[in-house]
This record gives sequence, structure tokens and C-alpha cells, in this order.
Amino acid sequence: MERRSLAFSVFIHMAALLLAAVILAPLVWLFVMSISPAADLSAKPLRWWPQTVDFSRYALLLSTVANSAGAAFTASLRNSLLVSGMATTAAIALAIPAGWAVSRTPAVGWSLSLVIATYMLPPVALAVPLYMGLSALGLLNTVFGLALVYLTILAPFTTWLMKSGFDTIPREIESAAMIDGAGLWQTLRIITLPLAAPVMATSALFAFLLAWDEFFYALLFTSDQRAKTLTVAIADLAGGRVSDYGLIATAGVLAALPPVLIGFLMQRALISGLTSGGVKG
Repeated sequence: MERRSLAFSVFIHMAALLLAAVILAPLVWLFVMSISPAADLSAKPLRWWPQTVDFSRYALLLSTVANSAGAAFTASLRNSLLVSGMATTAAIALAIPAGWAVSRTPAVGWSLSLVIATYMLPPVALAVPLYMGLSALGLLNTVFGLALVYLTILAPFTTWLMKSGFDTIPREIESAAMIDGAGLWQTLRIITLPLAAPVMATSALFAFLLAWDEFFYALLFTSDQRAKTLTVAIADLAGGRVSDYGLIATAGVLAALPPVLIGFLMQRALISGLTSGGVKG
């Protein structure tokens, strides 16, 4: 094996540390703001670490007292989990057969390209027809209605990712299974889907993150705690005459935790998919 020089190894480690600092610095500062008293956040010169650590904002946002900021935040957290989970599950359920069909039938690939082209439209151009559709169905300000809107965003994206994953799986493997007597569903369940598990996990992770961070449609189609999501709830914290930036930072830290935890779980799913999808030569 080629041996690296000491200078090159030092450069690689310094570059990795610099990249980690650039990525993590905003998150660290967000946490510092969340535990800093209000006086420290407006002090000049700026204090990079608070004189006294204050975790009271976390207790405030996680409380369930009626008509409190905590009740609104926990309700929006629950709504975000429900909306993102339903939209992601439905998107993957649609993307698997659609992506496999487009991958195995290149003649209809134009249909996927046409659907992907809708991403060039700005969201505001689709706001009116989506609003009218939800209003006609009685789904305005509902978790299910918002999940349905998110599905229109996630389904083309996840289908494109799944199609790319199915393209890497040789068709000869499926043909051999069918020759041995396996039906279409058995071939997909036993052969194709285990091999496509890594891209399924990746698609689900990206779809969840897209739904979790969406703000525009959530702002338009929700009005109260029955369907309002975290992104809108955090924006409401900054909507008053006097904004508590520490409280906004605390909400940001708490809102970042579910995607981080799901990311760790999906990372395990990626590794499991890579190992279970292997075939012996």
C-alpha cells in the first residue's frame, strides 16, 4: 500500500477539522443561545458562553399546560411527526412500484421526466390550485390534508431515487428467479427489494427531511394547533413585537433532535440493507 507523508496526513486531518467546525459551529451557537439569559444575548461585547446556564426555556417548551407556549410547541411537534411520517410512508409506497416500472420499462421514462419537470415551478404557482382542492375536499387545516400536499412533492423525488437504485440491480437476477418459478411479487419481495434496501432507506430519509423542513405550504394551509407544524410554530415565536431569541433557539434545538435520531436509525438501516442485499458468487 502507498504510504502517505506526515504533511499530507496533517493536511487531511486539519481539513476535516475545519469542515466539522464550519458545519457544527452554527449548531453549537444555537445551543449556547438556548441556555443563555436574555441579558447575555444582548450584551456588548458578546459573551460566547453565558455566565449562568439557564435551561428553563426547555421546560417551558416541553410543558403541556393549556394555552401555553409549551402546549403549542408540543402540538406542532406531534403534527410535524404525523405529517412527515404519513407523507414519507405514502411516498415510498408509491415510489417502489413506480420506480421499478420505469426502470424496467425505459420506454415510459419520459413520464417520470415530465413529473420531475414540475419541480421547476415555484411553490407559489401551485398554491391556489392546491388550496382550492383541499377546500373542496374539506381538508384545510388538517394533518391528513397537509400530508397529501407533501406527497405531491415527495413522490416524484423518491420515485426518481428509487428508479436510480433499481437501475443498478441486474435484470438477470429477476429473470433467474422467475425461471425458477417465482411470481412477480415474490421476485420483488425476495430478490429486488432486499437489494434496493439502501436506496429505500436513503429515499425515506431525504423525504422525511424535506417534509420536516417545509414551511411555505404549512403556513398557507394551517391555521391553529390542529395541524400547525414546527416550522410555522417557530416562526410564530418571532412574530411578536419583542422576540425572545433564546426561546427561538431552544425551539430550533428541539426541532433538530427528531431528524438527528431518525438519521441514526436510517444509518443502521443502510448498513443492514447493504449486508442483507448481498449475494454469493
